[in-house]
Amino acid sequence: MVRIRNLHFGYSRRVLQLENLNLDLQRGRIYGLLGKNGAGKSTLLKNIVGLAFPLSGSCEVNGHASARRRPDTLQDLFFLPEEVQMPAVTATQLADTTGGFYPHFSEAAFHDYLRELDVPSHVRLTTLSFGQQKKVMIAFALATNTGLLVLDEPTNGLDIPSKAQFRKLIAGTLGEERCVIISTHQVRDLDSLIDTVLVLHQRRIVLNETIDQLSEQLSFGTAPAGAPVPEALYAEPSVRGQQVIRPNHAGAYSKVDLEMLFNALVGKESAVATYLTQLHHEPAL
Repeated sequence: MVRIRNLHFGYSRRVLQLENLNLDLQRGRIYGLLGKNGAGKSTLLKNIVGLAFPLSGSCEVNGHASARRRPDTLQDLFFLPEEVQMPAVTATQLADTTGGFYPHFSEAAFHDYLRELDVPSHVRLTTLSFGQQKKVMIAFALATNTGLLVLDEPTNGLDIPSKAQFRKLIAGTLGEERCVIISTHQVRDLDSLIDTVLVLHQRRIVLNETIDQLSEQLSFGTAPAGAPVPEALYAEPSVRGQQVIRPNHAGAYSKVDLEMLFNALVGKESAVATYLTQLHHEPAL
């Protein structure tokens, strides 16, 4: 659905935010885009939805350049930015005036989502708190039923119960025809939701793997504090001693710790990144 090739982007040609970036995103997946603050996550999302234009290379949605912002492309994608600016209307009025731009928009679903998120539909949006405004736009985004749904830091401003409800709603709306991309620096907010992990670091995608692939390739566990850990690719101290990532030679299921994996990948000379790269280049038997 999304195809990016040799993408270079910078707000000036002297300083690039994205460099020689390649990425394919498919329908039927929930992608978690992870990266440090300032890594370029929002910039990448803006290139995907056509709000920023590559200096070179290409970014396409459904075979068309995102930068062309074709009506048939725009009506099948919805982008929710991190910061929302609400019009002085009610949620019901928002649906009436804006829902028509999306052919598959469901007003009934929109009001269902609002009830699930405990947001009033007949109060002016400008009078709501930031968290409540964010929930209105999450409900609207889901109700558009677009093939591509792009959410930038959607859990910012949400309390803990609302974050749990958000994960439930997102999981319930994914179908084979929908591609969802969620950017966050709060890794644990996506821990039980995403099925594919993208890590953006030093202007490139350094990881693009499904959770199932990672659980087969890597073993996540603990070890006593200070004890040597044979074959450890990464270790960090914790209240339980050490948290450790090792090669998963046995192929047994191992629950992926996204926060530890992220820390391992963005460190200097990441042994985890090197190991995964080597696995991808091993000749088939």
